[in-house]
This record gives sequence, C-alpha cells and structure tokens, in this order.
Amino acid sequence: MLNKIIKYSLNNRLFVLLGALLLIVGGLYTAGEMDVDVFPDLTAPTVAVMTDAHGMSAEEVERLVTFHIETSVNGATDVRRVRSASMQGYSFVWVEFDWGTDIFRARQVVSEKMVTLGGVLPEGIVPVLAPQSSIMGEILFIGLKADTTTLMELRTLAEWVVKPAILATGGVSQVTIIGGDQKQYQILADPQRMDRFGVTMAELAETGRGFSANSSGGVVRDFGNEYMIRGIARTNDLEELGETLVKTVNNRPVVVSDVADLVIGSAVKYGFASENGEPAVIMAISKQPNVNTLKVTEKIEKNLAEIEKSLPTDVVLNTRIFRQADFIEASVNNVRSALLEGALFVVLILFLFLASFRTTVISVLAIPLSLLGTVIVLHLLGLNINTMTLGGMTIAIGSLVDDAIIDVENVYKRLKQNHRKPREEREPVLDVVLNASIEIRASILNATLIIMVAFVPLFFLTGMEGQGQRI
Repeated sequence: MLNKIIKYSLNNRLFVLLGALLLIVGGLYTAGEMDVDVFPDLTAPTVAVMTDAHGMSAEEVERLVTFHIETSVNGATDVRRVRSASMQGYSFVWVEFDWGTDIFRARQVVSEKMVTLGGVLPEGIVPVLAPQSSIMGEILFIGLKADTTTLMELRTLAEWVVKPAILATGGVSQVTIIGGDQKQYQILADPQRMDRFGVTMAELAETGRGFSANSSGGVVRDFGNEYMIRGIARTNDLEELGETLVKTVNNRPVVVSDVADLVIGSAVKYGFASENGEPAVIMAISKQPNVNTLKVTEKIEKNLAEIEKSLPTDVVLNTRIFRQADFIEASVNNVRSALLEGALFVVLILFLFLASFRTTVISVLAIPLSLLGTVIVLHLLGLNINTMTLGGMTIAIGSLVDDAIIDVENVYKRLKQNHRKPREEREPVLDVVLNASIEIRASILNATLIIMVAFVPLFFLTGMEGQGQRI
C-alpha cells in the first residue's frame, strides 16, 4: 500500500506539490479561524441545583433541603455522582452525569426530579437550576468604583445597566455581583404607634408583601368597545407607598405611614468587595461550555465600552482586575515560541549533520505540512488549539523529523552511489528514489508504531484524566 503511494507520488510530482500547497493554504486559514484556549474544555455534564433558604442554619439546610434534593436525584438515569454543600441560608447540589450525556437531557431529568419535592421542602423553599457554565470558571472580573456616586447607586447600575448588557452577549452563562449596597425599601415599624392603632406585626408584614402592585379589574364593554380596568398602584415614591392601606379602625383607614417609617436603605451584607483597597462593586462573568474565551471577552469589552459612555462621569469601569484571555494569550504564545525555537534548532542541526541545504529543506518541509494537516484534523473533530495540543505537536516534531531524515538521508546516499556508476549502468532516478524509500520503510514504520503503542495506555484512563486524553 505504502509502496504504491510512493510510486504514485513520484510519477505525479506536480499533483503532490499542488496538494501540499493547498494543505498549507487551508491549514493557515483554519489556524486563523480556530478557537484558542489554555486547556481543552473538560466540563463534565453537570447540573447545579441552587436553593435559597434564608434564615436557616447550615445544619437545618443540610437536613431539611439538601438531603431531600440529593435523595431525589440519586439513581436518576446516567447519574454517576452527586455532590453538595450546605451553608447558612444556601444549599448547592451538583449532579454529575456520565461523559457523553446530552446536557439538555440531563437538565430535563433533574427538572423532573425537582417537581416531586413540592410537598417535602419547607414552605417558600424552591430549588432552581443554575445556568450551564464552563469548568474553566470566571473569564472576567469587572470593577466599578466612583468618587461621589454611592455604593448603593453603583450596585443599582451594576444590576440594571451593566449586567443585562453582559448577559445579552453570546456565550455568557452568568454574571455574579459582589459588594456594594443592595437597595431596599424598608418599613421600620414603630411599636407605640402600632399599639395605638391596634395594628399587629402580621398585618403590617402582609401589607408589605402586597406593596406597590398593580391590580386587574376585568373589562367594561360599551357600544361595542372593550375597555380594560386596571388599578395602577406601582410606584417608588416613599410618600405614595406610605399611603398604602393596612386596615380600617373605627371607620378610619390606617395606612403604613401611621404606624411605621418608610426609608430607602441597604440590605444586610453577606460579603464585601474592594478594588485596590477601596470599596467597589465587582462583577464575575462565567462563560458557557465550548465557547471561545477570547472572542467572548472581546465582545464583552466592546459592549462595556458602549455602556461606559452612559454611566456617570465619576464611575470608573475596570476590566483588568482578572482577565483569563491574558493568561490564554501568554500561555499559547509561550508554547508557540517553544515550537518555533525547536523547529529552528532542528533546521540548524540537520544542516550541520547532513551538510546539504537541499536535503535539509526537504526534511524540514515535513514539519509545517504535518502541523498544518494536524490543525485541519483538529478543526474537523471540533477541537480547539490549546497548550495541550500545541505541546503534543511540539513533541511530535521529533518523530516527524526523525522519519524524514532517515528517508531523505537514505535516498540521498543511494542517489550518490548511483551517480558514481558508469553512465550505462545507472538506474533511472525515480527508481532509485523508490527503492531507497522502500528499503528503510519497514524500519521507519516499526519505530513509529512503537512510539504509538507507548501512548496507547493513556487512552484507557478513566475520569477527567482519560477524557482529557481523548479530546
């Protein structure tokens, strides 16, 4: 088979050169279009279930919430492991599925299991599925700080201006806001005034739950027209909110402002964020699996540049706190540099030992042709360029050049021997090249097979290590 390929190549040299040229052009174009990352995305099919349980201790969360969620998903189709974390006010459960499981099917399985918990969990506790994110973690941290704008206003800008714009960027999974003061409309009850009007805390709390809400009054039909009746009560004005009815006492309406004070305040803090030692609002951005980090980061920064124009003049938006794209570019560039330096040293050593510019060029041509062919194969398999694939290519250079040297050196030796013969005894050049290549073909093939066999056991590793070898 190989002999026929070599003979065909020798008889159709122009066709082979054209194919090599197309391979170079196609490989260069593909390399420019491929995704680049530090490591391959080893995100296992995992569904995260988050539950907000404010007011509960870690022990209560574990016993009343986490335990029931774990029990419901254990034994579900294709589930291989369930992990959880319970802390004060929060429960996190990670459901890991077998490799190869469709993530949308996995989320559907978990969603169906959550429906069965309606009558088991404490009242008001509703587990939700977290957005699907990459195992690579946060790709970008954004900081907002200002001189005169308050932390409450910064937090409001982050939640209602910056965050929606980031989530609208393709490839973004979720945005987590840390720090600042979360704005609240607070009802500060006055026990003495409540006692004077006979208002209980339960009545005031019930009124607060229905605060600032519109209501529907059905429709009115008149002369063939239909008019919708709506009660417009939604407002953010403290005086208007204070006029909300609590109850009627002795035919006199008692409103919220009669028994309590309404103020705008900040929610209880569960964390703190700072930038260079100064209070700030930090936004952590996570990407979706199998998404190009560099392209997503570029899109986010482009959107943020437009948003920054509409922010108050004293607000500083910093995207350089943590930027995973910088590490990716640095890591890949380091490996690329090592690859180029290694290729350069190979060229120099070949020239010194072979003492022939022509044979050196022929041997070295195996490097770009093989690497660009590898890039095309990676693209067809849906993989990306990362430090692992580049490292593998760097290691493969040794084997590539070794095979090329053996073949070219033997052909070169046989051609010289043929040239020393009398003219009438000389064989055709193409026959010499074919016979010289066939002569050492078995040795090259066996050496390459030995190297391949040495790496075969790696493909039988299990877990994340094995998955990393297979992709």
